[in-house]
Amino acid sequence: MQGKFVKNLTLLLLLNLLIKPFWILGIDRSVQNAVGAEEYGFYFAVFNFSFLFNILLDFGITNFNNRNIAQNNQLLTKHLSNLLVMKLLLFLVYLVVAFGAALFIQYSQEQIRLLYFLAFNQFLLSFILYLRSNLGGLHLFRTDSMISVLDRTLMIVICAILLWGNVVNEFRIEYYVYAQTAGYLLTAATALWLVLRRTEKKWLRLNWNFPFLLAIVRQSFPFAILVLLMTFYNRIDSVMLERLLDDGARYSGIYASAYRLLDAANMIAYLFAVLLLPIFARMIKQKQGVEQLIRLSYTLITVPAIVIAVAAFFYSGEIMEFLYPVHAAETEAAFLYRIEESAHVFAILMACFLATSTTYIFGTLLTANGSLRHMNLIALGGMLLNIVLNLQMIPVYQATGSAIASLFTQFLVAFLQVWVVKRLFGLNVNYSFLSRLVIYAMGVVSIGFASGFAPFPWQINIVIMGLASLGLALAVKLISLRHIYQLIRFGEG
Repeated sequence: MQGKFVKNLTLLLLLNLLIKPFWILGIDRSVQNAVGAEEYGFYFAVFNFSFLFNILLDFGITNFNNRNIAQNNQLLTKHLSNLLVMKLLLFLVYLVVAFGAALFIQYSQEQIRLLYFLAFNQFLLSFILYLRSNLGGLHLFRTDSMISVLDRTLMIVICAILLWGNVVNEFRIEYYVYAQTAGYLLTAATALWLVLRRTEKKWLRLNWNFPFLLAIVRQSFPFAILVLLMTFYNRIDSVMLERLLDDGARYSGIYASAYRLLDAANMIAYLFAVLLLPIFARMIKQKQGVEQLIRLSYTLITVPAIVIAVAAFFYSGEIMEFLYPVHAAETEAAFLYRIEESAHVFAILMACFLATSTTYIFGTLLTANGSLRHMNLIALGGMLLNIVLNLQMIPVYQATGSAIASLFTQFLVAFLQVWVVKRLFGLNVNYSFLSRLVIYAMGVVSIGFASGFAPFPWQINIVIMGLASLGLALAVKLISLRHIYQLIRFGEG
C-alpha cells in the first residue's frame, strides 16, 4: 500500500503543482491586483459565506461514498442512481438556507446578486467532488488526478483571455465568478461521463428510493456534522472581518491576500487526504497495520511544511510586496499599511500549515476508521474556540487578530487528533523520529535566519534556504531517497 500511495501521490502532486500554483499566484492574485483589495475582499467575504453552508450540498455523502465504494466496489451503480437525486434535493435545501441567512445578516442587493452565482458554483464543486469520490473509491487514482486539475485548467484559460487578451475594457470581479462557473460545468460533465463508464448500466437513470436515501442520510449524518464544524472554523474568519469592522471589506481583502498562499499550500496537503482516505479504509477493513503509512505520509508533508512556515516568517514582507503592487489610486501610505498588515497575517497563517498538514493525515485516518464521534467533538471545540477568539481579537487587531485565532484553533485541533489516533490505534511514540523532527525544525529556523545575511536578492536566499533544508532532512535521515525510489519502482515498503 505504501508503494501505491507514493506512486499516485507523485502523479497527483506533479499535475497539481503544474496547475494550481499558477491559478493561485498567477490568476487569483492578478484578479485581486486588477480589481483592488476592497472589491476582492467584498467577493472573498461572500465566497466564504457561501462556503459556510457547503455541507448542505453534500451532507457527508462524499466522505461516506469514498469510504464505502473503496470497501464495496459493487455498490457503485446502485449508489449513483440514488445519490444523484439526493444531490439535487440538497441543492434546494442549500439555496433556502444560504439566502435565508444572507437576508438575516442584511446582505446588500449587490452581495445577494453575487451570491446567486457563487451558490451555483458551490453546487457544481460539490457535485464534482462527489463524482471524484467514486473514482477514488475504485482506486482510479490517475483518472481522479486528471479531473482534480481540469476545472482549474479551464478557468486559467478563460481568465487569462479576459485579463490579458484585451477582450474587456475593465476586468470586473463578476467575470472571475463566471469563469469559475464555466470551468466547473465542463468538469462536472466530464467526471459524470467517466463515472458512468464504470457502472453496470451505461446510461444515466435517476432513481427515487426514499428508504435508501433515508438510510444514506443516517449513515452520512456524522460526516455532515464534521464537515459543517470544520468549515466554520476554517472559513468564518473573513465573514466575521467583513461584518464586525466598519472597513470590513478592506480588511477581508488584506486577509485574503495572505490566506491565498495558505490555501495554495493546503491544496497540496489535501491531495494526501484524497489518496489516503480510500487506502486507509481498505487497510483497516483488511486489518493491516497503518503505522508505517502514517509515518511515511506525515514525513513527506511535514518536512516541506516546516520550510514553508519558516520562510514565510522570515520573508513575509518581501513576499507580500512582490505579489501585491500598488493598486490604482492607492496612496503610498495606504500601500505600505496594506503590505505591513498582509505580512503580519501571512507570517501567522503560514504557521497554521504545520497544523493543517497534521490534520490531513491523522484526521483522514480517523475518518477512514469511522471515528466520527471523536472528530465531531474535536471540531466542535475548534469552532467554538475560533468564534470566541475572533469576536475578541478582530475589533482590536483586525486581520492580524483573526490570523492569531486561526493559529490557536488549528494547533489545538491537530494535537487532539494525534492524541485520539494514538489511543484508538495503540500506536507507540517513536521518540527517535520525534527527536529528529525537532532537530530538523530547529535547524531550518537557523538556516532561515542565516539566509537573510546572504549577499543575494531575497528570492535567491529563499532558494538557498530550501536546498539547505532539503540537505538537512537527508542528513538527519527524515527523508531517504533510496527508500522512496524503491517504493515508487517496486511498491515495497
